[in-house]
Order: sequence, then C-alpha cells, then structure tokens
Amino acid sequence: MGNSDSTEAPDRPTAARFKTTLWTQVLDAPHDEKALASLCRKYWYPLYAFLRRNGISSHEAEDLTQGFFVQLLSNQGLETVRREYGKFRSFLLASLKNFVADQRDRALAAKRSPDQPLFELDAQKAEDRYRLEPVERMNPEKIFERRWALTLLEEVLAALESEFVTSGKGEVFRELQPFLSGEQAIPAYKVVAARLALSEGAVRVAVHRLRDRYRELVRKEIAETLAVGEDVEAEMRHLFAVLRND
Repeated sequence: MGNSDSTEAPDRPTAARFKTTLWTQVLDAPHDEKALASLCRKYWYPLYAFLRRNGISSHEAEDLTQGFFVQLLSNQGLETVRREYGKFRSFLLASLKNFVADQRDRALAAKRSPDQPLFELDAQKAEDRYRLEPVERMNPEKIFERRWALTLLEEVLAALESEFVTSGKGEVFRELQPFLSGEQAIPAYKVVAARLALSEGAVRVAVHRLRDRYRELVRKEIAETLAVGEDVEAEMRHLFAVLRND
C-alpha cells in the first residue's frame, strides 16, 4: 500500500430504492427461471436444515430438497403463487411442507433428473454444515430462519468482498472486515492504519463507509426476496432478531 489516505469505497450502483426485485420478477413472470433459480441457488440450504431438524435422514433430506427444486424450477410449483405470500422465504417453506406431504410415500430418487434442475445441491457440504448447527435448542422453523438469515449475510459479505477485490482493494477489505463481522477480535485502528500505511483517521472513515455499504447491500439482498411494497426494514429487524436470539 502507498501513503495515500484514500480509502474510497469501490464504485457501485446505488441501491437506495428497490423498484424491481428478483422475487417480484418471479411473481410478475412465473416463467422467469433464471430469476427463480438465482434465489433458490442462494437459499436452498435453510430448507435442507429444516428437513434435517425434522428428523429426516441426510439422504432423504437431499432427495426431498432436490425433488422440491426440480418441481419448482420446472414451474409446476408456481401455479398457485400469489402476492400475499410476500416473503420469498415464507413461500419456500410453505411450498416445501406441501411438497413433503405429497412426496414422502413416493420414490423420490426417481424424480432426480440430471438435466432438469438448473443447479446442483452440494449434499456433503450441506451435511457438514448441519453438523455444526446448535443441538436441540431450535425447532425446525427456527433453524430455517436462522440459516436463512446467516445465508443472506454470507451472500452480502461475499458481494462486498467482490466489490473491493474487483477494484484492487482486496487487502483493504481483509483488514477492515473484522470491524464489520465481529467474528474475531477487533484490532486497534492504529494497528490497521500502520499495516495499510494510512492515517488512523482515514481508517476510521473507511470503516464507516464499509459499514454503510454493508447495510446498503443487506437491504438490497432482503429486497430481492420480498414483493414490492413489503417492508425491507421490518424484515431486516426480524432477521437480526433471529440471530440475536441464537
């Protein structure tokens, strides 16, 4: 790093207003497979965790999750979509419950067609993640919401890192991330300033901008899972409350 105090955030489009969302695209055009697949690709694991917490074996949970998405992405699951479903996570969970009720006594493995799903599920990775879930403390619905919230934040963090890396500021992101995630001890501003060859004041400003951009991306990601008119701030408060109650 040089001696410049510039830590401007990477250029990006504004996300202050969300007039169109991925979920809105699905509601308005039920045959938009790409929009639906984009959401499902991000948020399939919370459904898998829901099934496992219901006492379903890892193999059957994989079959049920895959079979559910085969149906959903072939548009069979969109025939009864209504705007009152609102939140995409509510629609997914309700649809999964209906699917499981219909499919439990059938040969689910026969429904797994290699060229029908638009994406593959990483069953081994899912099971590895599930082993780390809290034991006994959460019912299936709560584990679903917890994993939904964490998955959303993981998506946001990855998007934020990508913005910095694309702008050649990957090192800045790595140094500032502890101030954002709280996953590790937060270093002193002066320590980070020395490593980045910046002033302490510049680092403080950079952290403030990083946090602002993070919140902006969280709102954008949440908006993509809501219908137009749904309260993004209320959903944000709910998801963070889910994590606080973890």
